[in-house]
Amino acid sequence: MYQELLLSVKETPWFQRKCIYSVSLLLDIQQKRTRQLNGTCTSSVDMELFLHYSLIPSLFIILILSFLQRREHRRQRDDTSYLLGNRFGIIMPLDFVGTFSNRWSYGIAFGATANKVMFLFSEGYQPLQIPQWAQAFELLIGGIEVGLSHFPFFACLSSEFQLVSSILGFCYSLIWFAVTVLQVSQCPHGQFVGKYETLMFYWPSLLCLAFLLGRFLHMFVKALRVHLGWEFQVEEKSVLETHQAEHVKQLLRTPRPQEKKKSWFQTRIYEWDPCFQFPSRMIGTIVLAFICLYLFIVIEFCVFVYVRDELDVFENKLESYITFTNHSGVLTPVFLQVKELISVTKGVWVATILPASLTCVSYLFHILVCYRKHIKRLRAGDKHFLPLKFHNPASSASVVAIARYSGWQIAYILWGYLIIHVVQSLCGMAIMYGLVLPIVHNQGLEMLQGLGIGILTISIFVGLMILQMCIAASFFLQPKLGTADKQKPLALNNRKAFHNFNYFLFFYNVLLGLGACLSRLLISCLLGTWLIARIDRTIMQNGYEGADMGFSAWIGMLYVDHYHTNPVLVSFCHILIANHKEKKLQQTTKYWCLNHSAGPRVSARSRTRWFLLQTLINNPRLIIHRKLKSGHSSQESQILMACLES
Repeated sequence: MYQELLLSVKETPWFQRKCIYSVSLLLDIQQKRTRQLNGTCTSSVDMELFLHYSLIPSLFIILILSFLQRREHRRQRDDTSYLLGNRFGIIMPLDFVGTFSNRWSYGIAFGATANKVMFLFSEGYQPLQIPQWAQAFELLIGGIEVGLSHFPFFACLSSEFQLVSSILGFCYSLIWFAVTVLQVSQCPHGQFVGKYETLMFYWPSLLCLAFLLGRFLHMFVKALRVHLGWEFQVEEKSVLETHQAEHVKQLLRTPRPQEKKKSWFQTRIYEWDPCFQFPSRMIGTIVLAFICLYLFIVIEFCVFVYVRDELDVFENKLESYITFTNHSGVLTPVFLQVKELISVTKGVWVATILPASLTCVSYLFHILVCYRKHIKRLRAGDKHFLPLKFHNPASSASVVAIARYSGWQIAYILWGYLIIHVVQSLCGMAIMYGLVLPIVHNQGLEMLQGLGIGILTISIFVGLMILQMCIAASFFLQPKLGTADKQKPLALNNRKAFHNFNYFLFFYNVLLGLGACLSRLLISCLLGTWLIARIDRTIMQNGYEGADMGFSAWIGMLYVDHYHTNPVLVSFCHILIANHKEKKLQQTTKYWCLNHSAGPRVSARSRTRWFLLQTLINNPRLIIHRKLKSGHSSQESQILMACLES
């Protein structure tokens, strides 16, 4: 190819050769400028090596917090761990099920791990060199290393010893912040986007680390004031959260008619509920998904810039060939179509970045809405929105599902964005070649003619289908039984005409079924690709929902949250714990009987019976579910049920 170009240059006139050499000179200058701007810089910080060395202070912080953490149950003397006393308890980063406080701090801590999560997602971080068949173990080791390096962020936020944990967390966050700033300042530019490419990748992590620095500083000031006695220490955290108590109170109140009308936003999009809060796991998942989606879009754009530059070089070669042949070559029409295809593809790909990203962002918000809606339905005992096989999932599957959900949700969003972007680009290409380019090439009338014929054909097919429905409703169904009926009963009328109708339309519907089959396939593909990022909705058909592992993880996560954060159950446990603490306090108080001797004494049995009577009066249908004594017969219970129903 290059030899043919050189020969053609020699055979062209002087002015044409001069233009070609000038263009090539400009391209060389631009490439040299790009190399100077995006040249590889030698940074004094290797982020992968720093990740390895960060395990040392991470393990040191974990040991300190574990030493401060006391174990509730001490080992026996014959156990070797008895020598440790009640020290070195197990510390956890956060409660993935029942944590509702400090949610945004945990979410920002998850956001600080976004860059490393993207490296794991792209399989670019491989700490060991092992065979290809053992790549799963390598990814597992890499994930554990990344999790261990960021463990102090969560452990210091959730530790009870806030004075020590705030100092350790501040120092560890400061180390990561300083190293990241050093990496960005030494190599701010990149090889694809150009200026400040590295900053585009690392500014979300820097922002999250800066927030953590401020959060740990606030924790230190607050803990120091408590230590110096300037503030009272916060009481022990209750099992029952405030919003859960408000939810139970709302259930016990008499429902009132709504006085204010809901706005369009509250009716169609979202309505804030003061009796509901998202757990920290959901907040952290959404924050990390937002940052990872942004990084994925930036990476995709960098790849697009690289491919665009290569395509520009290829287009220049095609343009050179077309110029050398003076638009008279045999392959000139093909090359012109290829150039047009490349330019259209580049334009459509860039134009669909925004709608694809907005679609995934709307999915993230919609996932929160669906989570609240599904949890509320489960609390009300409504399982009709679930497939039948998910009404009683296995307990082990649900426990594994809550561990899988967060990671799978992020992966589904990232892959879903890429698939949605590709599908939208294909739709954009179809619009360009079907509507726009014919007008550009002065073929608008032919395009309108073909479009009109296509619309008319589809309209006739749809009209015939509607006509069949109208004929069936008018001639082949018996009249309504009552004036209040919405539709006619399913009872045939004019049977002879109906059988002739079926016979003659049998052969036509064979041909019509081909189009219906193709439309079914097309709609299934479009909906499947459009909803691939929606983990809360299965894209499998009825009966095959179990094959959708993402949807199974969603259902299992819902059940774990429902069983462990149900406000009624948590309120019951809170009452039991409060009563147990009160009894222990009464037993340890020496003069409790003397202090409470005034006033009439009521036995516990009488008080329980009074509460039972009051509950049964307010809820008479509970009498049906009470256990019958041996003296009562089944006939008496049936009479009682009849009285209640009346």
